[in-house]
Amino acid sequence: MYEKFGQFIDGNWSPSSNNETYEVLNPATEEILGNASKASSADVERALNSAEKGLQVWKKTPPWQRAYIIRKIADKMREKSDILARWMTLEVGKPLAEAKGEVAGAADIFEWNAEETKRIYGQTVESRFQDTRVHVYYQPVGVVAALTPWNFPAVLSARKISTALAAGCSVIIKPDVITPGVVMEMVDICRECGVPPGVVNLLSGDPPSIAQQLIASDIVKKISITGSVRVGKLILKQAADKVQRVTMELSGHSPFIVFDDADIKKAADMAIAAKFRNNGQVCISPNRFYIHEKKKDEFVNLFVEKTKKLKIGNGMDSDTHLGPLTTEKRLNEVEELVEKTKQEGAKVLLGGKRPAGFNKGFFYEPTIFDDVKDDFTIMKEEPFGPLVPMLSFKSFDEVIKRANNHELGLCSYVCTNSMEKAHLASEQLETGSVAVNTGVVAIAEAPFGGIKQSGYGREGGSNAIKDYLNVKYTHLGIKG
Repeated sequence: MYEKFGQFIDGNWSPSSNNETYEVLNPATEEILGNASKASSADVERALNSAEKGLQVWKKTPPWQRAYIIRKIADKMREKSDILARWMTLEVGKPLAEAKGEVAGAADIFEWNAEETKRIYGQTVESRFQDTRVHVYYQPVGVVAALTPWNFPAVLSARKISTALAAGCSVIIKPDVITPGVVMEMVDICRECGVPPGVVNLLSGDPPSIAQQLIASDIVKKISITGSVRVGKLILKQAADKVQRVTMELSGHSPFIVFDDADIKKAADMAIAAKFRNNGQVCISPNRFYIHEKKKDEFVNLFVEKTKKLKIGNGMDSDTHLGPLTTEKRLNEVEELVEKTKQEGAKVLLGGKRPAGFNKGFFYEPTIFDDVKDDFTIMKEEPFGPLVPMLSFKSFDEVIKRANNHELGLCSYVCTNSMEKAHLASEQLETGSVAVNTGVVAIAEAPFGGIKQSGYGREGGSNAIKDYLNVKYTHLGIKG
């Protein structure tokens, strides 16, 4: 499946310099999808040199021309939606309909940034002197190293590639070893749509070694990473040596708060959709469920009832709601956390085991816990799977304090019919995003990112491009 791709450097696909490859598995069947190219140190160096040359071309390309090409990429992605979605389902395991939704979201991001290309506004500042003028310019930061995870390969790559292109930067994208195919297909679309050689490059292979070599290079001026807190801290330490600009979207542990005035049916539907997207392998997945004590039983019973109707299976089957976990490692970690949660005193209301009838694949049942306390491990560590701990609360101030009592601050969810509670909760919750009465958070036109140890910088919206631009001030004397 991967033979037509490889490493994408200087506008061409080629095998790695040492012809090394690695196996890519289908998480639903555990079958080998194929062998993807594994970059060597020499390949990384070639990509760096290519991106440096590509930068010189792209930063001089007029914004309207850049915008035209980026918009073509968005249109081509929509045209190839079925191909991209199939790659994603085979590599990640998510249902095909969900994968198509992700492709649509990725195309929207390219379309948004095509427009942002033409919105890089400078400033003229009124000078305090009669014979000088003050101008502020925005210029591309330079070569960008973009490091993406496996859970949303299309959207997360789109955020980084399209924003870099909009700003006039060249980019080296490193997809996760689990999901190289969908990103390779996206990069090939960039080639088809006229992105000049060297402007977009792709390195597939060992993440730590590639990332370390990229960050150590004087050529790379900015790093954009989506990943865990642990990996983010390591990269930040490496980037500090070069004082490189870094955008980090890291782990989350989102609270889901249901107040006593909420529509419980709508809240349950919202919770189901948000929690079980990609089988809970989402950084903004709700992981701490706080339900008002007056509504807890009603909400939990309805949530369990609705969860029972979700069908587990291969993502290629049209009636599948929940695909497998993406890796055996993730499956084992979910199993360990379930056992730990039970040992700490939680009651399993549903699930808690691998589903029957699956001899292959990394499948796990959606699992709902009751009798959970705030100091349980599951309330501190990101589950990154279909695990749902249910807790109750009595008052507004109490639940806000408990929700904020965490080192992570990526996203939070609120269900209420009170305008007052909606506003106050949005203001007081310590997260980068708050979703009130909706499960939709990450959209192209809005800034996305976290606070606390969930990272800094923003992707999406009008804020994102600023992280890819240098600010230059010129004080110009107009008399010789």
